[in-house]
Amino acid sequence: MIENYEAFRGELSMSKEDVIRDVYRQNKERISIKKEATAVKNLTRIIESTLRLANSKGFHAMTLRDLCGDSGMSMGGLYAYIRNKEDLIHLIQSHGFIITRRTLLHYTGEVEDVRDRLFAAIKAHLYLSELMRAWFYFSYMEAKSLPAEEKRDAVAIELEIEEIFLGLIEDGIEAGVYRSRNARLVASMVKALLQDWYLKRRKYRDQNVAVDDYAAFVRDVIESYLL
Repeated sequence: MIENYEAFRGELSMSKEDVIRDVYRQNKERISIKKEATAVKNLTRIIESTLRLANSKGFHAMTLRDLCGDSGMSMGGLYAYIRNKEDLIHLIQSHGFIITRRTLLHYTGEVEDVRDRLFAAIKAHLYLSELMRAWFYFSYMEAKSLPAEEKRDAVAIELEIEEIFLGLIEDGIEAGVYRSRNARLVASMVKALLQDWYLKRRKYRDQNVAVDDYAAFVRDVIESYLL
């Protein structure tokens, strides 16, 4: 069970490098660099630069030349990893989805109590979005203007993450811990509350609401309806 945000930062089981390595392995057919260590290092630079530029000037205003300037890579070097911005979107989406799914499953997998398991998922998602706010914000804000295929992928990612919360809520209902409710609707509400944290971060900062406080608030709101 995750104690708090600071503990989460120190305990996160997979490193950024592990996640980027999985992104590389899933996209080998798109990438011409075959030396994994080199590819992982450069993919990390590409992804971090993309998120930085997207959040400062907007993804659609950003050019591949901008990306070269920020990442320190040449245009030829960049083309070894991506052919265009559509490939870039695919890499960014793959990266975020892998780490989000792994984190939720890791931090809920060995929690036996159904209420604790749901709270662990809420905290894991919030804590991860605090650490990776740039990706979460990018994913939400850019999804509506993605190409059709990538938009479908983005929606599928959102639904799969929501399915994790749906399963946890259904487990509680089946165990008799939660009342019989529309579990899918509750899962959608949980996701909306989690999104509000990273989309409206300034609002909560102005209210001096810390991420641990917000996690407890989300749990209390959801349990007031389910218990």
